[in-house]
Amino acid sequence: MLGRILTVAALELRIGMRNRWIVLATFILAGFSLALALLGSAPAGPLGIDRMTVTVASLASLSVYLVPLIALLLAFDAVAGEIDRGTLLLLLSSPLSRAEFLLGKCVGHFCVLSLSLGIGYGLTAALLWSSGEGEMAGLLDFARLIGTSTLLGLAFLAIGYVLSASVRQASTAAALAIVAWLALVVLYDLALLGLLVSGAVDSLSPSVFPVALLLNPADAFRLFNLAALGASDLVGGMAGVADSLPFAPELALASILSVAAATLCLAVLMVRRIVP
Repeated sequence: MLGRILTVAALELRIGMRNRWIVLATFILAGFSLALALLGSAPAGPLGIDRMTVTVASLASLSVYLVPLIALLLAFDAVAGEIDRGTLLLLLSSPLSRAEFLLGKCVGHFCVLSLSLGIGYGLTAALLWSSGEGEMAGLLDFARLIGTSTLLGLAFLAIGYVLSASVRQASTAAALAIVAWLALVVLYDLALLGLLVSGAVDSLSPSVFPVALLLNPADAFRLFNLAALGASDLVGGMAGVADSLPFAPELALASILSVAAATLCLAVLMVRRIVP
């Protein structure tokens, strides 16, 4: 079983390299992180805070937008694309189960995303460290950011597989992926903010609002990283919420893993429904 999963994963990794997915995603992540590092000297000076920590705090907010988008663009044609190309039945006619097929895709895409994050953010950490503008604590902050970003990417990969298995055309799956990104990363927070401003959930907000944030892997990722950094002095908004959570920040990581596991299981069931 493991051998078949790794075979599919290696195939997806080769496809990612051939399509320059690794290069493109790495370029995007490195470009934004280097820009934030170069612009981060302004807040670091007055606050007396390690410049690497300032950069990580900014990247924690930026990653909420970039990582889910990259993950969804990697995953949207995992099933629908195979159906579109007429290769799904061929793949599943070999001694390969539906779960092995999807898990192999997931491992391959996860490797692509992990390489991009490690190289893209690692270059910025190396630059700051070599220029003498970072400390060991800052390196640990970068390592935590990379690790939690891969978990966030895993959750959105699984969401992408569910979307891909729900349709039979890659173009439709791509449209659904963009809609999902907008809904979960942009509109979800706006909806919560609108409810709070309107006072519709005023009496329940102390208990409902943190739970609502936990249910969204993007918000859970941001809550954990900003709480771990103690970043209320560096960035506004969500950082203040992160510092006053009614639960341990580690619960946010558990929420991301739970979403990833649940949606991945759902995607496997949907693939079995498509091809009994």
